[in-house]
Amino acid sequence: MYKYILFDLDGTLTDSAPGIIRCVQYALEKSGKGSYPDHELLPFIGPPLTESFQNFCGMSEDEAHAALEYYRKRFARVGMFENSVYDGIPQLLETLRQAGKILAVATSKPQLYAEKILEHYKLAPYFTTVAGPGFNGELPTKADVIGEVLQRLHIESDAKTAAVMLGDREHDAIGAQQNDIAIIGAGYGYSSPGELTAAGVSQIAAKPQDFAGFLL
Repeated sequence: MYKYILFDLDGTLTDSAPGIIRCVQYALEKSGKGSYPDHELLPFIGPPLTESFQNFCGMSEDEAHAALEYYRKRFARVGMFENSVYDGIPQLLETLRQAGKILAVATSKPQLYAEKILEHYKLAPYFTTVAGPGFNGELPTKADVIGEVLQRLHIESDAKTAAVMLGDREHDAIGAQQNDIAIIGAGYGYSSPGELTAAGVSQIAAKPQDFAGFLL
């Protein structure tokens, strides 16, 4: 049974779509890319934003970094709190903590923002550590972030069977696989139909409460 449980943030702990989409719209408009219907911007939730700006909008690397700065300007002011905790998450975290599990957050969101969001929604006390990219290119991929969490928790190769990643996008699955730990999908998050299965995820929770059946 798993002892170490790593949570993604967006689409797993919190429904962050409103703030992320509004900040992406702001960045695209400031970058001269016009506006898009909200539903077309859902793929931005989860992966690193510079990657999404390049893949979705055909931006160059420099253009993507400039768009990211526009995004962060609005996100730091208002976007990070255009957000809500999924029903059942506080109860799940309390149950896992009472069962002696060690909980952590591994997110593609900058660590500083993730910490502020968790503190705002009173989730921070449940987590031993929170890891995410820095503002200067540190931990650029989800695999890097997961690896950082494993290092902070002193999980060596022979203990990785006791660790699992919970996340809603293929990046979570790929990052977990690259670090040789298990993955359980958050089917209620922002993945497209079949995305998690195609990424090799065989266990998927339809709602937060369903994670308990896989973890306890």
